[in-house]
Amino acid sequence: GLAVGTQYGMKNQTSINEFILLGFSYGLQVQTLLYLVFLVTYMVTITENAIIIFVVKRNNHLQKPMYYFLGNLSFLEIWYVSVTLPRLLFGFWSQSMTISFSSCMTQLYFFIALMCTECVLLAVMAYDRYLAVCHPLRYTAIMTHKLCFQLSILSWAGGFSISLVKVSFISRLSFCGPQVINHFFCDISPVLNLSCTDMSLAETVDFALALVILLVPLLVIVFSYCCILSTILCMPSAQGRRKAFSTCTSHFTVVIIFFSATLFMYARPRRIHPFNLNKIVSVFYAVFTPALNPLIYCLRNKEVKEILRKIIGTSCCA
Repeated sequence: GLAVGTQYGMKNQTSINEFILLGFSYGLQVQTLLYLVFLVTYMVTITENAIIIFVVKRNNHLQKPMYYFLGNLSFLEIWYVSVTLPRLLFGFWSQSMTISFSSCMTQLYFFIALMCTECVLLAVMAYDRYLAVCHPLRYTAIMTHKLCFQLSILSWAGGFSISLVKVSFISRLSFCGPQVINHFFCDISPVLNLSCTDMSLAETVDFALALVILLVPLLVIVFSYCCILSTILCMPSAQGRRKAFSTCTSHFTVVIIFFSATLFMYARPRRIHPFNLNKIVSVFYAVFTPALNPLIYCLRNKEVKEILRKIIGTSCCA
């Protein structure tokens, strides 16, 4: 009788079909301020990245591999912020932070998929810069339209496939009360923390794949930049060194920001995560970084700045 009762209790306990996202539990004034900050950030991010896609698509001077991948990155950033911010903004406005199990798993899948895609895409962009600086004479012959397309498909397919494996293991777990996710979206660590069954396999798979998807692209980036630095240092003219270096600085800055945050969050065991620190770091890389990236690329890139000036000048004259 006791066994049956315990079994029934466990079954009843684990039949959770929705979670509560704790979000930012502050007073009304702070929540209003956060709502405005996140709303403005979301609108700015969408606008900036849409402008970059438009400029790259419409301008013949930017029909180069570097800008093709930049367009891919901007498209990714639009979806990246759209996975988390609209639901967060709705939660602030409606004061309802519940999310169904299926919606939580969907949000988790797309967020991880886009993050993994960005890891590979940044490595592809580093390889492109390596060819441009280290093998300039062979660059156009190697980096063809076909190869650009194949590398972008590899980035997207790789990211979405790895996320599918991760989330399939997580979604099979049973979850117990109190159903509260101490985060503003469904992220791996807070979701795993609610599991009441053995999650060692799901944790191991997640940790191993996180290392693969973070460290393999990072090794490609490090190798590319070691070769780039070596080539730049061997250049005879200071002007040549400055020109070569300027084509890489914006990408290198984005890489440092992205990988420092993601390695901190995902490439270490789950149990040592302080959740409030998680939220702060998550706000930085999930909300503010996609808004910063277009600014970094535009402010450091003369071609993009010139074209934007022309477009603004033409619009003002019209």
